[in-house]
Amino acid sequence: MRILIVDDESLARERIKRILQEQNEHEVLGEAANGQEALQKIDVLHPDVVLLDIRMPGIDGLEVARHLVSMDEPPAIIFTTAYDEYALEAFKVHAVDYLLKPVRPERLSEALHKALKPNKVQWKSLNRKEDGTPKARTHISSRTRRGIVLVPVGDIYYFRAEHKYVTVRHKEGEVLIEDTLKELETEFGERFLRVHRNCLVSMEYIQALEKNASGQPCIRLRGVSETLDVSRRHVAKVRQVMSGT
Repeated sequence: MRILIVDDESLARERIKRILQEQNEHEVLGEAANGQEALQKIDVLHPDVVLLDIRMPGIDGLEVARHLVSMDEPPAIIFTTAYDEYALEAFKVHAVDYLLKPVRPERLSEALHKALKPNKVQWKSLNRKEDGTPKARTHISSRTRRGIVLVPVGDIYYFRAEHKYVTVRHKEGEVLIEDTLKELETEFGERFLRVHRNCLVSMEYIQALEKNASGQPCIRLRGVSETLDVSRRHVAKVRQVMSGT
């Protein structure tokens, strides 16, 4: 099997790589030291299995696993971590196995023999809490010609549906994603407000409710030069959010 090793500790990566080399059954495609690097390398290298640390700075291993749901053929996940408190959560996201550090050669071999690619139904469950509602991501991932781009949700001004895609306007520019506006509203409803059938705006950046030259309600966001149309049926909700009631 073709394997990617993900861990923010270089010594941990070296130990696992040494065990795999001694077993001489698998190919180590590469290593990643954090969640963002892991997603980029998974997109390029297409490993069969990812040996994934859970507690990492920034995007942790559990969120990396949830981002993989967008892939047509996601790799199998084996979590490797020093913290057994994550064991239950790891199996909730249908990991193949969960290995405590220091990883023992026999346990790693056992886990790799169990590694089978999960089906799409299993991967869809990565985005669900126990009550069936979506888990809100900390980043939005977009697949571009340069690879996977990760945008912090806190940097996003708005989501706007256009044709088959949704444009994500953020502090560093724009990216396109394939999520539907309805899915985004369900996932991020506590942070984003629907102002139009094709637009969700971040409540954090709402600056003013205005009218354009045609008398159409529109909203102004901090950090965004243009205004966005507001449907008349959403005006009352916008005012309510702005007043804090």
